[in-house]
Amino acid sequence: MKFEEVFSHILTFIKSDPIGDYKLMMGTDSQVHPSHTLFITGIVIQRVGKGAWACFRKEVVQREMTTLHERISYETSLTEQVASLFTEEKKNDLIEVVLPYIYKGATFTIEGHIDIGSGDRNRTRVYVNEMMARIESLGMEAKIKPDSIVASSYANRYTK
Repeated sequence: MKFEEVFSHILTFIKSDPIGDYKLMMGTDSQVHPSHTLFITGIVIQRVGKGAWACFRKEVVQREMTTLHERISYETSLTEQVASLFTEEKKNDLIEVVLPYIYKGATFTIEGHIDIGSGDRNRTRVYVNEMMARIESLGMEAKIKPDSIVASSYANRYTK
């Protein structure tokens, strides 16, 4: 799908029940295969407790990306690319649907999910501050494991 179609699906999903707790989440995961590295970027609009709509974008790099920092950085770049498609105008279009209902409990947040963790045994912990700063600089709430479900669960499912 083209981005305009994706955006239309998201807008329709929110309009179907504007009094909801909405999270627009995006994140990327990767898997190194013998001749290439596969990257999947997921876009999910969740109506907390009441379902979600999701899609993903696939990118293949024709080599094995074995350096962890390079792969994590590229995953973050792909998430940033998708996030940049949600211009201020597009974000405002989504917020305007929810705005009349905020006093009835409606919310809308945008999250960037990064497939890294800060635990002592996690090899990616040294990149947490760098990658979170990149996501937050775009005005998104950065999420890492175990809260980065779009990257670490949804996108991960399609990298195999």
